[in-house]
Amino acid sequence: MTDILQQLEDKRAAARLGGGQKRIDTQHAKGKLTARERIDVLLDEGSFEEWDTFVEHRCQDFGMNKNTIPGDGVVTGHGTVNGRLVFVYSQDFTVFGGSLSETNAEKICKIMDQAIKVRAPLIGINDSGGARIQEGVASLGGYAEIFQRNVLASGVIPQLSLIMGPCAGGAVYSPAITDFIFMVRDTSYMFVTGPSVVKTVTHEEVTAEELGGAHTHATKSGVSDGSFENDIEILMMSRTFIDLLPSNNTSGAPSRPFDDPADRTDYSLDTLIPENPNVSYDMYEVINKIVDEQHFFEIKPDYAKNIIIGLGRIEGDVVGIVANQPKVLAGCLDINASVKAARFIRFCDAFSIPILTFVDVPGFMPGTDQEFGGIIKHGAKLLYAYAECTVPKVTIITRKAYGGAYDVMASKHLRGDVNFSWPSAEIAVMGPKGAVEIIFREDARDPEKLEKRTEEYREKFANPFIAGSRGFIDDVIFPHSTRHRVARSLNMLKTKKLENPWRKHGNVPL
Repeated sequence: MTDILQQLEDKRAAARLGGGQKRIDTQHAKGKLTARERIDVLLDEGSFEEWDTFVEHRCQDFGMNKNTIPGDGVVTGHGTVNGRLVFVYSQDFTVFGGSLSETNAEKICKIMDQAIKVRAPLIGINDSGGARIQEGVASLGGYAEIFQRNVLASGVIPQLSLIMGPCAGGAVYSPAITDFIFMVRDTSYMFVTGPSVVKTVTHEEVTAEELGGAHTHATKSGVSDGSFENDIEILMMSRTFIDLLPSNNTSGAPSRPFDDPADRTDYSLDTLIPENPNVSYDMYEVINKIVDEQHFFEIKPDYAKNIIIGLGRIEGDVVGIVANQPKVLAGCLDINASVKAARFIRFCDAFSIPILTFVDVPGFMPGTDQEFGGIIKHGAKLLYAYAECTVPKVTIITRKAYGGAYDVMASKHLRGDVNFSWPSAEIAVMGPKGAVEIIFREDARDPEKLEKRTEEYREKFANPFIAGSRGFIDDVIFPHSTRHRVARSLNMLKTKKLENPWRKHGNVPL
């Protein structure tokens, strides 16, 4: 018995060592943690239960039969984050560059199947050179098996991808299907084809960082939902983020104790909106003064900044927040903002997270770039997402709500449950100046008359009371009471039940 116990300990030690101390030192020299170190930081201390520690590849070609390492380049299992069950896989770059083999994929698929079965979140830590070339199509088949499970898990359990090293070629499509992607600056990158292929095919000179680094995907492509300084920061922020997510699509997000009174008032909100409608203000100030303890976890903070999305709490309960940002592009909706918000809304709806929307939108962004880029189709994604979702929806119009953009932003017409406005709200087909220039074309050459007509239009239409008289606004509220009114509304909506007509699935304007 002693011999077999020693053999077990030796095998465990070999698995823990991965590709060996030299490669571990190389990983550390790059400012990166090893696969197991990452799991230790991510999960609650002592909670990790590892599966398939002793799995080895089955490849016999190219001398691989003489080179086997227990675990085969990925560490898999389950543990807890703040006491809640999660499943995790962490690719080990010290073992064959973290490359995906047939058995490596089988390990990942096993915990994915189990996560779906017990309905717990899945976290994938990606740090891999791609498919294991020595295994050919077997490794490609492994990727497809993972993709299939990502799709089946979508909308059933939250899926979070942490890109903490290279993720290239077919490997990028698993994170792309998951709900959220976080990246580490300077040490992680994602691309379908690398710099050398790009140079060969298109003759472009580009570095890996420029092509697919964290900054690129956080600011230009929108692929990344957040970028962080180092391994420790991304793992600790992931712990915070997971704490805001439900375990599955039937459990509801976890409530937390709070010390922030629901009836808290903030009179600074009464003077936030400038007298001049063309002057901007910061929507973050509104959000931070409404949510519990000013804690707001923003998603995609550096992409499409004209719209803000993220998660916060009201009375300890998680809410998804969508808000136009008048400081950027005057809060106009463009292609990127529409897609950014639409995907987030669909996530919230899939996991029964109520949606709180702050509206200050003068319309959709005009211009040939937007029209040629398909703003009609992309803007419709946002419309579709709001119209389809059945979770509680509370909307606050702080200032401008013009034209079709008013309709799109969780209006009463798209089954908004509670729609409030501040007294500063302007709900109209378009801004007063533009409207007057169309209605009173004959006065266009007389600035004095035009100004008078503009004031008449503003007084008659650019206010919340016309919409209120038709029931499109449930109440015009004092800005300082916004948190209290939102909290009351969300409490009232806790027992909301609304179902869409049966269908296999809708046809989103992709």
